[in-house]
Parts: sequence; structure tokens; C-alpha cells
Amino acid sequence: MNNSAAPLMRLVVISGRSGSGKSTALHILEDLGFTCIDNLPAGLLPALFAELSNVSSRAPSQIAVGIDARNLGGKLDELPQILEKLRASGVLCDVVYLDARTPTLLRRYSETRRKHPLSTLNIDLKQALALERDILDPVAAIANRQIDTTNMTLHQLRDLVRKQIVPGSEGDMAILFHSFGFKHGVPLDADFVFDVRNLPNPYWKPELRHFTGRDPEVIAFLESQTEVAAMLADLIGFFSRWLPRLVASNRSYLTIAIGCTGGQHRSVYIASRLHEHFSRQYSNIQLQHRELLDSPSRSSP
Repeated sequence: MNNSAAPLMRLVVISGRSGSGKSTALHILEDLGFTCIDNLPAGLLPALFAELSNVSSRAPSQIAVGIDARNLGGKLDELPQILEKLRASGVLCDVVYLDARTPTLLRRYSETRRKHPLSTLNIDLKQALALERDILDPVAAIANRQIDTTNMTLHQLRDLVRKQIVPGSEGDMAILFHSFGFKHGVPLDADFVFDVRNLPNPYWKPELRHFTGRDPEVIAFLESQTEVAAMLADLIGFFSRWLPRLVASNRSYLTIAIGCTGGQHRSVYIASRLHEHFSRQYSNIQLQHRELLDSPSRSSP
């Protein structure tokens, strides 16, 4: 590909197990101006970009391709080499891998009554999901962004794709502060996990139990505790020192997970305060409370 003649192109590979939200991610990218191709054999990527280079004046500059276990002709183990060759020719390549916990995928399939592409008379749904994970291991291993959709609503997934996969400007690292409850599992896609279960728990105050870390009553209680202030100061100090270095290393995404027992009070408060503080310094900062749903219905991605 002649980089001087052709506009800079970007390729986003969307992959992951069936039911994890790949189709949703592709539809969002299409809405954002990407030319999207689902279920493209990995071995055809070089031919696709060779063809695009021949029509550079009319070629789309942003391509999103869905590659999954249905991949015709295999060659998923060759994907790292294929992408390296594309990068060497001037294509910006990202691999986004979506997944969810197996019980969640089983539930989603039972709700939609769809047939898994790998299931047969001899392979049931649970076995098909395990087989699919093995087939996609080479893709997951090279993904520079993994998204755990287990506890995400459609709205949350759409928001994450818009803000993190397509950040507003080049070099603008997307930082997500993510509160969660340990009793519901640690987020699979977290880069940092901080445990704040050692802080005083508003849950044991009957008058605070039914509030959350976003409510003034809980905020006032937590801000009256010296341990909470110390924890928050330490976290702000840690990230004030290291976030600039992470940004300088050309990372595109960073997920910082803050966990307490139920994900209702302490983690929500700490994540909110961190988001508030660093929003003054960085432009692409997001906040997500996994256990607090903003919408009344919880649709699966």
C-alpha cells in the first residue's frame, strides 16, 4: 500500500463469543461512520486492503470487521501475522474482544432461543461455548481491548464503544472508573482493581442501607470518616503520578475498577470522587456503576 498516495486507514477487528454483544458493537461502529463487514474470513483481510489501496480516492478510511468462530477456512492463528503486515503497510489496527461469563451467555441464549453456530446434535450449548472459547483464544491473546459484557445493559455497551473504541482525538486515552460489588464478581476487563471493603460500611446503618453512594446521606457519612478521606487521597496520589506515564505510553483504554461488597455505597462514592477529580485533567473520562442501573429495564447486549 502506498502510504503517501492513500489516506490513513483504520481497521477495528470485533471478536468474541456468541452472545457477548459483537453485533451490537458492529452496529454502533457503523453508526459512527465505519464500513462494517461481519464474518469475514481472516485470510481475506490482506486482499481486502489491497483492493482498497487500488481505489484510494474512494476507499473508506475506517473499516470494522467481525471475526468469530464461524471463520471460514480457519487461519485465526495467523491473525497476529496478518495484522502485523497490515500495520507495516500503514493501517492502524485494533482488536476488540467481547466476552461474558458462561452462565450469562447461557441465559441470553435461553431468552432468545437462538441456535449457537457451533452446536450440533452431539454438542450442546455449554460445550459449544467452551469450544468457541478455545477456537478464539488466538484472537483474545492479541486483543488490545477486552470488554466484559456480563453485567452491561445495551445502553452501557453502546456508550463504552462510542467513548473508548472511537475516542474523540488521536492520543486521547479513554479512562473508565468502574464501581462494582465483589459478591457479583470482579470485572474481567479491569486494568486496575482496588478493594475498598476495609472502609466503614453505610450498609450497617439502618437509615442509610437503602441509599447509594450517589445520595447525599451516604456521601455525608463517608466524608465524615477519616479512613475514607485517607483512601481517596492515596488513590488520587497514585493515579496523579502514574496516569501521565500511562497516557505517554500510547495506551488507548484504561479501566480502573473500585470494589466493595455489594457495589452500592463505598465503591460508588470512591469511583465518583475519582471521576470528578480527574475529569478536570483529562477529557475522555467515564464513570460506570455496574450494580446501579440507570435504566429501569436491563436488556442484554
